[in-house]
Amino acid sequence: MTPQTARDLTVQASHALAAAGLGDMVWGHVAVRDPDGRGIWIKAPGWGLEEVDDGLLQLVSFDAQVLIGDGPAHKECHIHLEVLRDRPHLMCSVHTHGRHAVAFAALETPLLALSHEGALFGGDDVPRFHQTGSLVSTPELGRALAATLGDAPGALMPRHGMVTAGRSVPAAVMHAVLLEGACRIQLSAASAGPLRSYSSRTEALAKREECWAPGQIEAGWRYLLRRAAAGRAG
Repeated sequence: MTPQTARDLTVQASHALAAAGLGDMVWGHVAVRDPDGRGIWIKAPGWGLEEVDDGLLQLVSFDAQVLIGDGPAHKECHIHLEVLRDRPHLMCSVHTHGRHAVAFAALETPLLALSHEGALFGGDDVPRFHQTGSLVSTPELGRALAATLGDAPGALMPRHGMVTAGRSVPAAVMHAVLLEGACRIQLSAASAGPLRSYSSRTEALAKREECWAPGQIEAGWRYLLRRAAAGRAG
């Protein structure tokens, strides 16, 4: 990967998240690790995910300094800096304010494998970051969030949103889309009555391997890119 490829992927990931309905006006962001080890590529503050283009990107160092791009670093760049610093094998991290994720997190109930989306976590509950419901605006909070995320595909941030990560950009984006979808489905089912049917941990683990193998993640990513392109053309 070259730095320009990382920039292109940051733009594409932003558009894919917007196409999936995970935008929140100008809030929420995705970061891609700079292949030269200089930090992360992330959109500048004040722009919506669907608005991002190459000229709106920043290269932010691991000590939160803007090396390339205009304006100050995003207040919550520490989410991405600490997640990616803590896990050198990860390529990308996502932070959104998905409405279903926020609503579900307020219930403090386990996330169940009601659907393919829920099987992403293999029958285990999704981690939750409780240290603050406000902005993750310091390295210390970023490190605490990274520790909560651990090796999971994503974590809920009650009273705030979610964070996801992946070994590839498509994986991090799809993890966010799938976590939002799992929360939406469980909220819908719970509103109709008691939850009676969901995968055991054994079935959920098997479904995770089958439904969310790299090829399936890539297929979902490609669909979101086509949807984003169609929206811009229209």
